[in-house]
Amino acid sequence: MFLINGTWQDSLPANDRAVQFGDGCFTTARVVNGNIQIPEAHLERLRQGCQRLAMPQPDWDRLAEEMAKVANAKPLAVLKVILTRGAGGRGYSMAGCREPSRIISLSAFPEFYSQWQREGIELALSPVRLGRNPALAGIKHLNRLEQVLIRAHLEQTTAHEALVLDSEGWLTECCAANLFWRKGNQVFTPYVDQAGVNGLMRQRILQRLQASRWHAQEVRETVDTLNDADELLICNALLPIAPVRKVAEKTYASRELYEFLAPHCE
Repeated sequence: MFLINGTWQDSLPANDRAVQFGDGCFTTARVVNGNIQIPEAHLERLRQGCQRLAMPQPDWDRLAEEMAKVANAKPLAVLKVILTRGAGGRGYSMAGCREPSRIISLSAFPEFYSQWQREGIELALSPVRLGRNPALAGIKHLNRLEQVLIRAHLEQTTAHEALVLDSEGWLTECCAANLFWRKGNQVFTPYVDQAGVNGLMRQRILQRLQASRWHAQEVRETVDTLNDADELLICNALLPIAPVRKVAEKTYASRELYEFLAPHCE
């Protein structure tokens, strides 16, 4: 069941803009002992999504209360919050869409994440590339067909996650995570101003590195740059980070950056 606009149900009107056009945004949070991790950051992500999509603003206090209600007393779970433009409008027009829809759900936490952290993961280069669109880049909008296709190809391999390029061939992210790599004391992550998601854990890692001995920067690089890297890791708000042990035939043994960041990414 879903908490939709304050009511427990499992249906949405067929004329809701999420159904018609994928018109909305979302966030996915980790729940630990009934508490939503970094709740303010998740609400801020939704605010930014609404602003970028020119969507009407929901009652944020009510939304926060509903999120806490759904998460209450759950030891370890995944909370997903979707905001849509709501029902109405003719064709692509936003006219008549005055009240956003709120959809909150809870699901089981991925048990394999702890294994990823212990053993490291393998990345496979995806044949599906992300379209460049600065108007939508960075936010978690509801148009996820690229990720659906990336995941479909990934499931045909033995890898744990996908290494994803944009349409120009630049490293961008993974299927459901952001990417970092280290060369010496230099740490790099791809720009996400043209494609990809500016993940909350990505933001947190960049902030943490500013006050450390590591020098972090956003870059545009091809996949070949990973051949010279000493260490790779991926991150998202659920994981929150995991080391990469292999990409194609290249293996990575170092966990120096991972071990530094892990205590700060809970």
